[in-house]
Amino acid sequence: MARLKLFTGIDVGGVIRGKAATLQQRLSDSGANVNWAAAENFHITLNFLGDVDDRDLHGICRAVADVAKTEPPFRLGISGVGAFPTPRRPKIVWAAITDGLDVLQRIHAAAEPKLTALGVYRREERGYTPHLTLGRVKDETDGNLIAAELPKYAEWNGGDTYVQEILVYSSDLRRDGPVYSVIGRAALSGR
Repeated sequence: MARLKLFTGIDVGGVIRGKAATLQQRLSDSGANVNWAAAENFHITLNFLGDVDDRDLHGICRAVADVAKTEPPFRLGISGVGAFPTPRRPKIVWAAITDGLDVLQRIHAAAEPKLTALGVYRREERGYTPHLTLGRVKDETDGNLIAAELPKYAEWNGGDTYVQEILVYSSDLRRDGPVYSVIGRAALSGR
């Protein structure tokens, strides 16, 4: 029995990926020590599953496919930046979802009970806030440097993409950062 670190999500496409990578470079000019997400790993997380028995993979993919049948393809737009827990005390720097937010929230909500019933998902205490993670701030001093930069990018436009599928990703944590691999796909086919 092997264990897999899994999550479900949406690929952001090449246009958003390129613009977000350029934004990371501009923000890094602040001198803040930030663990920037690799551009090839950019995605929007729907449901984080964590460590899962590989024997559950088929059921997870089936549950995701059931949810995908309820939603048609949609436009995902990204613009503006923010931070968790707040822009004044950033720990996670992110780009905001401006188009498709309601669809992402519906997909997340529809998948929760199906994945919970499989025993592979535990509902999180905090509400679901779809976002594109750009980086993780190392410490408070670095947070102050980034906090000063964020207002400059309030109107940043990250572009858009047409989302046609929900993905099941595996995460392999390596010394130089995580490597995400798509191990399941479910076409959005609702009307």
